[in-house]
Amino acid sequence: MSLEDEFRDHPEDIRWQGRFITAKTRGRWEYVSRARGIKAAVILAITPDDEVVLVEQFRVPLGRACIELPAGLIGDDAGGEGEEAATAAVRELEEETGYRAGRMEDLGEYYSSPGMVTEAFTLFRAHDLERVGPGGGVEGEGITVLHVPRAELPQFLEAKRAAGYAIDVRMLMLLSPLWFKE
Repeated sequence: MSLEDEFRDHPEDIRWQGRFITAKTRGRWEYVSRARGIKAAVILAITPDDEVVLVEQFRVPLGRACIELPAGLIGDDAGGEGEEAATAAVRELEEETGYRAGRMEDLGEYYSSPGMVTEAFTLFRAHDLERVGPGGGVEGEGITVLHVPRAELPQFLEAKRAAGYAIDVRMLMLLSPLWFKE
């Protein structure tokens, strides 16, 4: 029996559900979903000075700070059901980094860890950036805004890793062109 056949033969069971996370099983598989079908928007923002705009934020599940692209949940606030992903991306970029994008380019939907989590995110490229505030997120998020010259990104991330920071998997898209050079 194939994994796909086994999957069809078992109903999805909710084992636990919180405000944002749902733990599920289907047959022998255990996995996690965002509650209420919430998805995320992730933003790639590069300044006119060729700096990648990153955020540093303490992440409780990791027990340490993490270097990430700006991101946020779509429609997670009361009354936010039906929020467009691009609208959330604009909002989150400004909240977290203090930048407003003149235009958001949708680069597609992706899955962060498909063997364990159903979470999907839409990746956006922010264009025509304008600095309108300090960023830092909403109260309690403790976000630090970072501006890293794109040419220095590999060294920056390696130094952060050596200092004990977690590095979000989305950094791979910025590093991968370096790995494919002959």
